[in-house]
Amino acid sequence: MRHGYWKTEMNDAESVGTIPELSVSAPVSAPSKQELQERVIPALKAVLPAHALLWTAEQTTPYECDGLTAYRQRPLAVALPETYEQIRQVLKTCHELGVPVVARGAGTGLSGGAMPHAHGVTLSLAKFNQILKIDPLARTAIVQCGVRNLAISEAVAEHGLYYAPDPSSQIACTIGGNVAENSGGVHCLKYGLTLQNVLKVKGFTVEGEPVEFGGHALDAPGYDLLAVAIGSEGMLAVTTEVTVKLTPKPRKAVCIMASFSDVRHAGEAVAAIIANGIIPAGLEMMDKPMTAAVEDFVHAGYDLDAAAILLCESDGTPVEVAEEVARMEQVLRENGATRLSVCADEAERLRFWSGRKNAFPASGRISPDYMCMDSTIPRKRLADILLAIQEMEKKYGLRCCNVFHAGDGNLHPLILFDANDPDQLHRAELFGADILETSVAMGGTVTGEHGVGVEKLNSMCVQFSAEENEQMLGVKRAFDPQCLLNPGKVIPTLQRCAEYGRMVIRGGAMPHPELERF
Repeated sequence: MRHGYWKTEMNDAESVGTIPELSVSAPVSAPSKQELQERVIPALKAVLPAHALLWTAEQTTPYECDGLTAYRQRPLAVALPETYEQIRQVLKTCHELGVPVVARGAGTGLSGGAMPHAHGVTLSLAKFNQILKIDPLARTAIVQCGVRNLAISEAVAEHGLYYAPDPSSQIACTIGGNVAENSGGVHCLKYGLTLQNVLKVKGFTVEGEPVEFGGHALDAPGYDLLAVAIGSEGMLAVTTEVTVKLTPKPRKAVCIMASFSDVRHAGEAVAAIIANGIIPAGLEMMDKPMTAAVEDFVHAGYDLDAAAILLCESDGTPVEVAEEVARMEQVLRENGATRLSVCADEAERLRFWSGRKNAFPASGRISPDYMCMDSTIPRKRLADILLAIQEMEKKYGLRCCNVFHAGDGNLHPLILFDANDPDQLHRAELFGADILETSVAMGGTVTGEHGVGVEKLNSMCVQFSAEENEQMLGVKRAFDPQCLLNPGKVIPTLQRCAEYGRMVIRGGAMPHPELERF
């Protein structure tokens, strides 16, 4: 078992969804899931308290998926360690047995990055939820991986500070998951993603050895491995502690809601704001179907007649905000805004943002399921992609609500469907792939902040060449030679890309035949 037989074998009755690469048959000589449990469970019982290990179907079903609910699968077992030493022992035990490990935080991810491996152990880090140190002078905080994003800002508010990245799931998502996905949020245009707001990450390698990336200084010696670790989706190491940067709260913040009768005018307004040298604290776009869904849910005061609305926020000193708001109003009017509403006070500003922050749950109210895509395109192509998505709705016979981090071109189309209908699920998958491939054709990327996970494996074949995927896999193998950490995700195999018909294999042969099992 030391050679990782279980890297792609997920073909059992518990699987839901259609992930071709994860349905490869295991070798004939491979043990069954029951046989594996008979080996793995006693070994884990030796390093964990009885209450910290789950393995029955009833116990492990709550862990069968993350926020991407279309794909579900129960793990071999779920470990819930309570100390760093227990994490180390779980990793060491699984490494010795050749058993895959999938780290899990709050399970709010949207790309299947935390979906379990059928013959692997899910390592839940939910119990590591302590804020260890706050240094208001250095403007840093050291937190455990299971601390909620919003809890950091709540804990440092008395010092006039906050943690800037604010994903819509910030009330529930954990900082460890944010590190895994390099999460963003509505204010990351000005303040940056997770990468720009983290100084140091501590954790363990697949062998259970301690590892650190980055440092408390402005730079760390050697290669910039912090940038490699952040966004690596749990494939290189297991994060346990994170040192985050804290940002002073702005003295004033004002949000403008701008309405447009045409999506092209809205897209042009976004490009014009940036072209005029304005970097808003937030610059978000929603189309008409999304504003209708949101307004019915939270009553944010959105213009339901608009084809698209923009939320443009300025923050800073009162003088800075007043000047920037005036400049943005002028640019918005010059680019076809039909209506401008400037928040009268903090309560109205929060109400404007409450609609944007609740876009996902609002979509869940009008559809049994939704698939949230996450591509990124050049800002100047925002209208083009929206119009293309409207044509795709007709092509696939499914509705789609759109909400964008417009300022940095990060799209979040929410494809509405019913996962209980296999045909609808299939059409939703095709719809999503079409959006991603169209984004690449427009000069963009297949993901912005939600990660690749299992959802975008095929699309990675479109984005990257065989040689580029080989290089990414080389980084993976440098940290995890047996490919036991979160295997079968993020980096597609060369075989998969060849079957998908989107990648040319040199000479018709695989450079690394062993990769077919990864």
